[in-house]
Amino acid sequence: MASLFMPLFSGRAEASIIDQMINGLSSTVFYEISLFGSDIELIVIWMALPMLFLTFYFGFINLRSFPLAARILRGRYRDDTSPGEVTQFQALSTALSGTVGLGNIAGVAIAIAMGGPGAALWMTVIGFFAMTLKFAECTLGVKYRTIHKDGTVSGGPMHYLGRGLAARGWKKLGFVLAWSYALFAIPSLLQIAQVNQSYSQFSAVTGVDAPWTFGIILALLVGIVIIGGINQIARVTVRLVPLMAVLYVGAALFIILSHAAEIPAAIALIFNEALRPEAGIGAIIGAFVWGMRRAVYSTEAGLGSATIAHAAARTREPVSEGMVALLEPFIDTVLISSMTALVIIVTGAWQVEGLSDIQMTSWAFNSVIDGFDIVLAVAVVLFAYSTIISWGYYSSKIWAFVFGTSKTSSHLFKAVYIIALIPGGVFTVSQVFDIMDSFFFLMAVPNVIGIYIMASELKRDIRSYKKRIKSGEIAMVPRGESTLAAVEK
Repeated sequence: MASLFMPLFSGRAEASIIDQMINGLSSTVFYEISLFGSDIELIVIWMALPMLFLTFYFGFINLRSFPLAARILRGRYRDDTSPGEVTQFQALSTALSGTVGLGNIAGVAIAIAMGGPGAALWMTVIGFFAMTLKFAECTLGVKYRTIHKDGTVSGGPMHYLGRGLAARGWKKLGFVLAWSYALFAIPSLLQIAQVNQSYSQFSAVTGVDAPWTFGIILALLVGIVIIGGINQIARVTVRLVPLMAVLYVGAALFIILSHAAEIPAAIALIFNEALRPEAGIGAIIGAFVWGMRRAVYSTEAGLGSATIAHAAARTREPVSEGMVALLEPFIDTVLISSMTALVIIVTGAWQVEGLSDIQMTSWAFNSVIDGFDIVLAVAVVLFAYSTIISWGYYSSKIWAFVFGTSKTSSHLFKAVYIIALIPGGVFTVSQVFDIMDSFFFLMAVPNVIGIYIMASELKRDIRSYKKRIKSGEIAMVPRGESTLAAVEK
């Protein structure tokens, strides 16, 4: 099977063509404009503005509704008769499996390597505002989802952009935006970043140099799960993600606490590097840009991808699922990515020459916990695995929107998705993230336009939902019946 891809990587001429194609795509998507005497990528501004606007427009819902979101997640307002395929906790776990992982482990290291320690602060700040954007898109994902006769659900930007704008009398614009999103999202089938960085750590620990074999084995393991659909994916991720997250966070906390004396200096360094006026506005913008690029990959806020998983949640209240969704950026970026950044800085890993990707994080952990690079290799492979199978579900819905839902189309999708994973370990780090960043940011263009248009509608929905919560119209489930165990039944 590897022979199918060998011609693409067999010589310098072919490699040069691939580099030119990737560089051309990246330079187009990340077109730079001059701002305050420094160059900044226009698409980065495009992503930052809706996060800021919606946070203020919705009255800092990411802060004020955090306790309510936690209660909803615990099942305090659940309705087991609601339509949907998975519980709200399972929907969150599936969505988190697409975000928690290499974006936090490798992404933070890459941000620091490219933008300095200050990029870590901007990742955290962006993660905070991304909570609101994630709330908005996931609320729309549930509100305009399609529930089929067999009980299965189809949702995502392809649906809420088309149906949501049509409901406002903007049918043609909705059609254009929905199809633009779908066509930009089709290349997201290429989950090569997950394969690339998990192989990087696996190879470093084992000394095995076999990217094609690694890709084939991982692809086969992914195929076993995605054939089962959302229910099988949810059953895997609801167990795998919390376990891996607890393991990783526990080790990170141990390292941070063992370097407690260095924490104040590390935090000061992060703030100084992010805001240092003596280095000029260009240095600040540079740190911000890399923080934004990695934060978008980590949170996926604005991409619309997580809305596909959340659309499958059992609920009659779209706003309630939006509340659950806003916890995602907080968990994966505000908490886990910040921990990774502190680990990298307090251990001095960011100053070690030659480390620019996941190997920087690995070095940091291994410098305190001897042999943890092996544990991290296992965790990274499992994180990558959970992310890939979640994106398999996302991509299947996008594929079905474009190519139809026939059995032939479904079988073709699974074959393409699985085979596309195989060459991931062969690409360089810069190639992988230039490809993925480019397609991810393109997906955000039509998605963000639609969210802007429907912002006033979302604000009315928020007021209605909170009013019904306050009046008791939406009843609270007794505490003893609202544990996560009950929610997962």
